[in-house]
Amino acid sequence: MVKVKKAIIPAAGLGTRFLPATKAMPKEMLPIVDKPTVQYIVEEAIASGIEDIIIVTGKGKRAIEDHFDHAFELEDNLYKKRKLDLLEKVRESAQVDIHYIRQKEPKGLGHAIWCARKFIGDEPFAVLLGDDIVQAETPCLKQLMDVFEQYNASVIGVQPVSMDETERYGIIDPLRQDGRLYEVKGLVEKPKKEEAPSNVAIMGRYILTPEIFKHLDKQEQGAGGEIQLTDAIQKLNGTQNVYAYVFEGTRYDVGEKLGFIKTTIEMALRREDLGEELRNYLRELVERELSLSAVRR
Repeated sequence: MVKVKKAIIPAAGLGTRFLPATKAMPKEMLPIVDKPTVQYIVEEAIASGIEDIIIVTGKGKRAIEDHFDHAFELEDNLYKKRKLDLLEKVRESAQVDIHYIRQKEPKGLGHAIWCARKFIGDEPFAVLLGDDIVQAETPCLKQLMDVFEQYNASVIGVQPVSMDETERYGIIDPLRQDGRLYEVKGLVEKPKKEEAPSNVAIMGRYILTPEIFKHLDKQEQGAGGEIQLTDAIQKLNGTQNVYAYVFEGTRYDVGEKLGFIKTTIEMALRREDLGEELRNYLRELVERELSLSAVRR
């Protein structure tokens, strides 16, 4: 059995939902409290047993590379000032050996994955999207890797959503279900709720066999005029089984503003250095807002 050792993290998007903040800063570097979103993704990959990571970047994304590199002047300054806790946190992100390749044109997720084809070679691989942070006892990607090792077939991480949200996601058409595992009949990219085959949505985690590149090589455009990974998986499903797994854990959508704010608050509430003080502040804020609302009435 070939194990999954490599992972692709696409990070070439323009981050238009977060403008003007992302005009000069990569969306993936926006912090959840004090840690960039991309670091959560990298940490999940490493915790799952991934050995080699490639991040597909675009123009203006050098800050990602700098973040995962050593910052000698900063580290020296922290060491001299005996700020050793901060020094450890800064060095932590530089311990990972990460490769980079640039997606020269914004042609979609499928094209971003295709850009990393030479790095992957003839091996199964993982894909982790930066808009989804998953907090779970067993890392989300590791759950999918365990399924892959059992079935030796591509596995997609999924969770149910409301029918009103199907237009935001790739949606699976299930053939049969066994507990958390679905055998996939088909996939549709962002269908309207009237056309959606189910409410089971793809949530930014994949284990894919290298045969996916045969379909991505064709560079066929799909929804939005882009090369869609979902379309390539649909074609892959015509020649080999594709499974979907409802992973355990809490998934946070940091790809849109409200989800990003909610994630930041929830992550902060869990921290010993911030949780109690933030909880008291939120209680006071809610009471104040309720009082103002009553006065307005």
